[in-house]
Amino acid sequence: MKRRNFIKFVGTCCCSALLYSCSTVPITERRQLSIIPESVLNRQAAAAYEKIRNKSKLSDDKKTLNKIKTIGKKIEEAVNQYFIKNNLDNPTSSFDWDYILIDNDKIKNAWCMPGGKIAVYSGLLPITKNDDGLAAVMGHEVAHAVAKHSIERASRGVLVNIGTAAVDIASGGALSRTSRATGVNVSGMLRKFGIDNPFNRKQESEADYLGLIFSSLSGFEIRETILIWERMQKAQKGKNIPEWMSTHPSTKKRISSLNKWIPEIMLKYPPIKNI
Repeated sequence: MKRRNFIKFVGTCCCSALLYSCSTVPITERRQLSIIPESVLNRQAAAAYEKIRNKSKLSDDKKTLNKIKTIGKKIEEAVNQYFIKNNLDNPTSSFDWDYILIDNDKIKNAWCMPGGKIAVYSGLLPITKNDDGLAAVMGHEVAHAVAKHSIERASRGVLVNIGTAAVDIASGGALSRTSRATGVNVSGMLRKFGIDNPFNRKQESEADYLGLIFSSLSGFEIRETILIWERMQKAQKGKNIPEWMSTHPSTKKRISSLNKWIPEIMLKYPPIKNI
């Protein structure tokens, strides 16, 4: 196939994928690409979760783990009730929720895999400090799963890989030659800093917004979220990398956005009773 015809073919395929594989993020209604089946990613996530569970040192702090599970159940039920009451498809209907507490004081993090597999690291607990703080972080992580961010990233990755190959062919292999000559993955750097990082920051901001909503619906004090990020900023001791190099918004920008959103969310998404 000639170069020009190949590029036309790739362009047609990409456009078709964009046209026929779009979905909408719940609540924010942002259009997103979804060409990877959710069931496939959920199975892969469940397998990865089991490996992490088996290889990680799990905490024997049953009191804290039970607290995590209790908060998680409240968020689960609030999300479920919200979509039922608003006659909307529940994006968590196929989730098989599970929670672990990993004993690692050096990692200040938590995550939620596709399908509702949630892990909290013990190093995060001094930052969250209380139930409201823990709920804020867990609400953020659940938001990633509800918004199908992993599916979206995987789907975009497929198209970007195809697009990068097409650009390299169109340029007569200029990107490949430059990478070989310099020893630097030029296309990878362009993708990371020009496409992936800005997009990931957009997803993180969306998860911040949705996480506030889910925490509020669950009956937690969402103003604690501001204090979490202030504590996180102190814990980082000025070691933040420039935002353009990061997959996350700067702490300063996050706090500014949270301050703007919180009054609106408290009015629009009050706690759901009897959960």
